[in-house]
Amino acid sequence: MTRRARVALKVAVWGGCLAPLARLGYLAWTDDLGANPISFVTITLGDWTLRILLASLAMTPLRIVFGLSWPITLRRLLGLFAFAYVCLHFSVWIVLDFFFDWPRMWADIVKRPYITMGMLALLSLIPLAATSTTRMIRRLGAKTWTRLHRLAYVAGVCAVLHYLWLAKVGVRDPYWYAGVLVALLGVRVWDWRRRVVRRRRRDAGTAVSAPVGSAAENTLSRERAAP
Repeated sequence: MTRRARVALKVAVWGGCLAPLARLGYLAWTDDLGANPISFVTITLGDWTLRILLASLAMTPLRIVFGLSWPITLRRLLGLFAFAYVCLHFSVWIVLDFFFDWPRMWADIVKRPYITMGMLALLSLIPLAATSTTRMIRRLGAKTWTRLHRLAYVAGVCAVLHYLWLAKVGVRDPYWYAGVLVALLGVRVWDWRRRVVRRRRRDAGTAVSAPVGSAAENTLSRERAAP
């Protein structure tokens, strides 16, 4: 992919991720946020947090299944947008729902499992956002950084559970999100299993060839030593 195409893709991601905020701003300006504006804004931000998070988690499976390289260039950007949206989502809950009433918020987190799951999703994304820079990747090392960023799947599971337990009976959207997450996890498990099988076959081939090579070397040594 050319540099111009990569830039165009990133511009498209920026536009797509900022569009929901622009729409919320327009609806607020025109006083068209519905009968319960706080609930509408909270739900909208939460929905887009989950959508963008799943989009970021889909980048690696796209590479695995279709052999595409360009999705990886968007993974970090989408992850940062997901973190920005989840921060806005929780800011509305903290400021507008509870107005910084920390004891009541803590009681709500402990009492309501869906809020607990949402908080765990937020906490899982914090170290990912903090280590998203190129400098942090170099400091941690590629292997450690990759292991740390598997927390994105933990955040995805917590976010889906948050939505499933929060949604009212008859609402199907959470199940679609859960299905997408299961499919993405399935691709990663399948790829992990495939790599394990390849490694075992390679190790087995090395173990078989090593004794053969050693026997040949011993035979050659004996022939050279013979008078």
